Amino acid sequence: MASSQFLDIVLIAMVAGVILFRLYTVLGRRTGQEREPSQRFGQIGGTAKKPASPGGNVVALPDRSAARLEAAKPTDPLARALLDIQLADRAFEAGHFVDGARHAYEIIVTAFASGDRATLRPLLSDDVYATFDAAIGAREARGEKVAFTFVGFKDVKIVHAALKERMAEITVQFAAQFNSSTTNAAGALVDGDPKALHDVSENWTFSRDTRAADPNWILVATGEPEAH
Repeated sequence: MASSQFLDIVLIAMVAGVILFRLYTVLGRRTGQEREPSQRFGQIGGTAKKPASPGGNVVALPDRSAARLEAAKPTDPLARALLDIQLADRAFEAGHFVDGARHAYEIIVTAFASGDRATLRPLLSDDVYATFDAAIGAREARGEKVAFTFVGFKDVKIVHAALKERMAEITVQFAAQFNSSTTNAAGALVDGDPKALHDVSENWTFSRDTRAADPNWILVATGEPEAH
C-alpha cells in the first residue's frame, strides 16, 4: 500500500515538472517583440523616449511652433512689427514701453530746459545729444534762462515700429502740455509766456539692441508728426 502511494507521488511530481517546463518555454523566453521596461513605463507616464530605429536614425517631426507663430501674426504693419520686437526680446511689452516713454519724455524735456547735460547724456544717441548740447550751449552763450514746468500729456501713442536685424525702433507721438518762458541776461522776457500753457505734438523715435543686457531705450530722432 505504501509503495503504491509513493508511486502515485512520483507520477504527480513528474507531471508537474513537465507542466512547469512547458510554461517556462512559453513565458520565460524572449521572442524579440517584448517591450523594454522603459517602454512599458513610458506607455503609462508618457515620458520615455521612443526607441531608435534599427539603423540608428531618428526621423524628427517638423517643429510647427514657428509656423503657428507666423500664421498668428497680425496683418496690420504696426502690430506685426511690435510682435516681431516681442519675439526678439521676450521681456518687451508695448504697454510697459509706452509708460517708460512717457517718463523719458518728461525727464528729457525738463533736463533740456534746465541745461542738465548729465541727465541727458545716457538717454540720447550721440547725434541727438550733439543737437541738444549745441542748443544749450547757444542759450548759455546768450545768458538766457528758461523757466519750465511740465504739465502733462493729452495723448501718447505708438505710431511706427520696426525691427532691423537685432535693432528695434519705435516711434511715439507725444501730445503734451507745459509752461515755458525764456528771459535774457537782463531778465527781460524773450520767448514764451510764463502764464500760458503751451501745446506741443512731437514724434520721438527710440531704439534698442534687443540682444543687449541693458534694457534701456535711447532717443535717436525727434520730429514733427506727419500731416494727414
